[in-house]
Amino acid sequence: MICPTCGWDNLPGSEECGHCQQDLTPLDRPLPQDRVERSLMEDPVSALGPKPPVTIAADTTVAEAVQTMLARHIGALLVVDSCGGLLGIFSERDLLTKVAGLHEDLAGLTVGDFMTRAPDSVADDDTLAFALHKMDGGGYRHLPVLSNGQPSGVISVRDLLQHITRLCQE
Repeated sequence: MICPTCGWDNLPGSEECGHCQQDLTPLDRPLPQDRVERSLMEDPVSALGPKPPVTIAADTTVAEAVQTMLARHIGALLVVDSCGGLLGIFSERDLLTKVAGLHEDLAGLTVGDFMTRAPDSVADDDTLAFALHKMDGGGYRHLPVLSNGQPSGVISVRDLLQHITRLCQE
């Protein structure tokens, strides 16, 4: 990378110029090429209109959790403590990989035993690219959205895909 201050030819990825010590990190950021990239890089998670979280306690039975997910047509429930703080997430994937075929009596099992504890989350002012990166890196389909440390919503891969589809249609 050529330093804009002194013209020194630095190694790619250098954080500062090897000649004049000018900070080069702002020059290494990608620029959006279209409205989809601009939205991903600049729009906050709140632009997706996160759905309000459906919350349950850790002592909720797996059977009750499944009924709630079916009734609400959702794929994940946030597990909260008595003060509303996020303890975990119980998703369809947790149900399929940790419960189905391994346990017979769902009424006797609690979600606290099978939830994903301390899940990754995003803030409502984080960028869409940041949320997408977390989902991709962690293999998640659902992410809790926190405001002031409390769950305020849930976003899904479907929400991101619908947002991108809308941008492409405009």
